[in-house]
Amino acid sequence: MLSNGSSDGPSRPATPAIRAEALSKCYQLYDRPADRLRQGLWGRVLGRRYYREFWALHDVSLEVAPGEVLGIVGRNGAGKSTLLQLVCGTLTPTSGSIETRGRIAALLELGAGFNPEFSGRENVYMAASILGLTGPEIDERYEDIVEFSGVRDFIEQPVKTYSSGMYVRLAFSVATCVDPDILVIDEALSVGDGEFARKSFDRIMALKEAGKTILFCSHATYYIEAMCTRALWLRDGRAEMVDVPGRVVAAYGAFLESGRVQGASAPSVHSLAAAPATPPAGTARITGVAVRADGRAGTRLALRSGKSTLEITMSFASDPALPAPSIGVGIIHSSGIVVASAGSVNDGFVIGRDGRGNGEATLVFPSLPLLKGEYTLNLFLFCERGLHMYDYALCYAGFEVSQRDLEQGLVSLPHRWRNG
Repeated sequence: MLSNGSSDGPSRPATPAIRAEALSKCYQLYDRPADRLRQGLWGRVLGRRYYREFWALHDVSLEVAPGEVLGIVGRNGAGKSTLLQLVCGTLTPTSGSIETRGRIAALLELGAGFNPEFSGRENVYMAASILGLTGPEIDERYEDIVEFSGVRDFIEQPVKTYSSGMYVRLAFSVATCVDPDILVIDEALSVGDGEFARKSFDRIMALKEAGKTILFCSHATYYIEAMCTRALWLRDGRAEMVDVPGRVVAAYGAFLESGRVQGASAPSVHSLAAAPATPPAGTARITGVAVRADGRAGTRLALRSGKSTLEITMSFASDPALPAPSIGVGIIHSSGIVVASAGSVNDGFVIGRDGRGNGEATLVFPSLPLLKGEYTLNLFLFCERGLHMYDYALCYAGFEVSQRDLEQGLVSLPHRWRNG
C-alpha cells in the first residue's frame, strides 16, 4: 500500500533536506540481566544469541525536500519516535543510511541535555553549541533567547531550581532560536502553558512560513492535514504509505476504525471546568456551553432522526490583544467514530466579541440527519487559524437519536427514487 504521491504531492529537488535509504533499527531484548553478560562473553564465540530481536524500523526509504512539512502518523510502537531520533542523530541505524542537510533542532525531550548544576546562562551556551552555533553566534542570539523564555530573573540560577515550566521554556527558546534548517516536532505544536503556549505556537508557525523543513509526528490527524504538505504512515516499523495528507489520513483512519471494538459503550459526559472570566494574557477559555434540542437544554438529550434541530452555543473569554479565537465541534458515535465535525475557520465564519475579548457563537444542525444511536459532543476553542488549542471540553454533552423507520447506518443521506 506504499504510494509516493507523485501526482499530487509537491515536486522535490535533486538535493533533499533529508534522505533515508533502507533505514532500519533493531534492538536486542534480553529476558534477564545475566543474558546480556552471556552475550558479551560467549555470544560470538559460541555463535549463540541470548537475546530477541525487535525491529523498531525496517527498510524505510524516504526523501524530504527543503521547505517541506512531513507529517508522520502511526500507532504507538510503529517506529515514529525511532525515525525522529535517527534523523536527529541521537540513534545510529542498524542498517541503511540517513543523510540530512543543515542544522537540526528537535522538540522531543526538551531540556534533556541540560546540566542541572549549571545556571540557565551556562546551559544556553552549552545547548546552543551542541546544536552547532559558534560562540559569537550564541552571543548574538543570547538576549533573544532569554527574552523569549521569560526566565531572565533566574537566568544565573542553577536550572535544578527551576520549575518544570521554566525549564521547558528555556529549552524551547534555545532549540528554536538557533535558526534551524530542519525542525523535528514530536506531538506538541506548542509547549508550556498560558501565554507561552501561544508564543511557542507562533514561533513554530513562523519557522514553517520561513520555509524551514519540518518533521511533525502526531496522533492528531487533524493537525497532519492542516499543517503538512505530505504525510508518512508507519505501521509496525515499515512505511505503509507516503502521499498527500488527505489520502494518508483517510487510509490510516480506515485502518484504525477496522480495529475498533464494536458495540463499545459511550464515554461518560464530562462537566465543563470553571474558567476565569478574564483569562491570562495570551490565552482564551471556554466560559459556558449550552446544548439545546426541541426546546430543551441539557447535557443528556433525546433527539429524533431528521426531525430535531441541534444547537450548541459556546461563550468564551479571550485576551483582546489576540485575534478572535475560533470554535470547533465534533460529534462522536458511541463506537468512537467521529461522525461529523464543524469549525468556524473551515466555514469562513468570524466570531464576534466585545472590547474585553468576550464572545459567543451558536452552531446549528437543522433536522439532524443522524440515525439511531448514542452520540457525544467534543468542543474546542482554537486560535484564529484553527490550529493552536486554547481550551476544550471532551464529551461535554450526550444525546440519543431515535428513528421510526428501518434505515441503517450512521447518517441519512439526501436521496430520491425514480422509475427506469
